Amino acid sequence: MTAQDSAIAPTTIAAAGRTGRGGVLLAGLGVLAFSLTFPSTAWGLESFGPWSLVALRSLLAALIAGGFLLAGRVPVPDRRHWGGLAVVAGGVVVGFPLLTTLALQTSTTSHAAVVVGLLPLTTALLASLRTGSRQPRAFWVAALAGAAVVILFTVQQSGGVLSRGDLYLFGALLVCAAGYTEGGRLAGVMPGWQVIGWALVLCLPLTVAGVAVALPFEPVRITAHGVIGLVWVATVSTFLGLYVWYRGMAEIGVARASQLQLAQPLLTLVWSFLALGEQVPAAAPVASVAVLVCIAVTQRAGRGAGRSGARGAVRTRGGSGIRS
Repeated sequence: MTAQDSAIAPTTIAAAGRTGRGGVLLAGLGVLAFSLTFPSTAWGLESFGPWSLVALRSLLAALIAGGFLLAGRVPVPDRRHWGGLAVVAGGVVVGFPLLTTLALQTSTTSHAAVVVGLLPLTTALLASLRTGSRQPRAFWVAALAGAAVVILFTVQQSGGVLSRGDLYLFGALLVCAAGYTEGGRLAGVMPGWQVIGWALVLCLPLTVAGVAVALPFEPVRITAHGVIGLVWVATVSTFLGLYVWYRGMAEIGVARASQLQLAQPLLTLVWSFLALGEQVPAAAPVASVAVLVCIAVTQRAGRGAGRSGARGAVRTRGGSGIRS
């Protein structure tokens, strides 16, 4: 047995026993920040065109992230991690904000919130394909049920056919899930906030060019709502929200934190009504609750599989067959 083998089990036990209220508060603040992203984007579109808004959002977030990285004297990641950071940047920094912003030109925020409620399931699927991890049958049955609910809702709201906004939203799901999957892998070798921070910095040349090209060609009508929306999606949704989210996950664990995110689509529906005055379709909260139930089943099934795997790992380390 090596010293490394003997140190693994206590770490696992300590992590499983975390019950810090501070971690719950931090993760909850992250969910609250994310739930306001779509309404804030809708506000931002009052002042900026979609391309300008996305470019300005990423530029401001990159400047904030760069400031944090410089203040913390964080070393530049190894060269082998830059490919993964490029996937995170393409999915989370550029792809998801751009596609959802384009979608919100024709879709309501309540509609988009229900569709994007499928993101945890999409991420689980891509993560399984990327890492080769296995999930129990109940997980995939619930995942498929959730996908069916979302597809039926989007088709019903679009009059029997998928709209261009729906296609943008489904594309956003795929690229964001890819970014989350690769970001989750990288978070195993560096803090999660540094993953998004370096991804933002990596995009800095692209975002500067985007601002220079988009602003002269898209109309700008400065309003209070537009400025507030831009500042929120840049500082909170793109960076600070992820910062507190990852810190909360580190304190209470991924499984427990993910349960809090199940409330995100429903919170977005509330903000859409309060901030934008949208008439939320009767089917939207019903679909949101149905997706919430499906995701809850996947989380429960996945957590049970994780506990079984952890018990098996402890038995393997604790038995006579440990290899040095």
